[in-house]
Amino acid sequence: MVKGLYTAYSGLTVQQKRLDVVSNNLANATTTGYKKEGLTTQSFKDVYGIKVKDETVGYINQNIGTLNLGAKVGESFRSWDQGSFQNTGNTFDFALSGSGLFSISFTNKAGETSTLYTRDGSFQMNREGYLVTKDGDFVLGENGPIQLPTDFESLTVEESGEIYADGQYVDRLALVDFEDYDYVEAYGENLYKAVDGATQTEATAKVNQGYLEASNINVVTEMVDMISIARDFESNQKIMNTIDEMLGKMVSISEI
Repeated sequence: MVKGLYTAYSGLTVQQKRLDVVSNNLANATTTGYKKEGLTTQSFKDVYGIKVKDETVGYINQNIGTLNLGAKVGESFRSWDQGSFQNTGNTFDFALSGSGLFSISFTNKAGETSTLYTRDGSFQMNREGYLVTKDGDFVLGENGPIQLPTDFESLTVEESGEIYADGQYVDRLALVDFEDYDYVEAYGENLYKAVDGATQTEATAKVNQGYLEASNINVVTEMVDMISIARDFESNQKIMNTIDEMLGKMVSISEI
């Protein structure tokens, strides 16, 4: 009986985690370059049920089958499928088609600088001519932070990432890719960081100037998942309530 309570509780916990992920996906449905998150669910390992000190058998402990203690979150994952392109016509907007990430020189609140990565190509130029993110972090090229002449009349960025201001070569966007994206984690602010074990490879992505990549979130699918989660959560609640009522009746009978 108590095992049933624990099993239902584990189900509630899993549905709460699923709801957190779906809610976050929906909240970022309009975030440029955002990649969908997901969770897998798995059961706990089976354990043996044991009959203890039963005098009807010739030995003390006897296996009577297996028990399962409910469900748990298996692992989280991220879908790196490409989002649709939105034509903005903005000189400093870039979308990547194919596999790859922009490199960003990120400075945290403690003043520490590190290289992070993003698919969000909504950039701008600051007063010094540096190409920066909307938060002011430097966009990296092959020669470091990309600095443009402040008086240019035309800016062209080739599919390869080469940047030309008024026909003069400036730099090339530092696009990177990774052999295994399991070693790339979300950092926050639509940025990603490489963790221990990450291996960089040459990016095959092509740069599209004047476009932005939308998130790869399908709002309808996420809403359907949310409805499914609500129903599963309610089912586990009903199980817990039913077991609670049965335990209450057993206690009442024993007191008579």
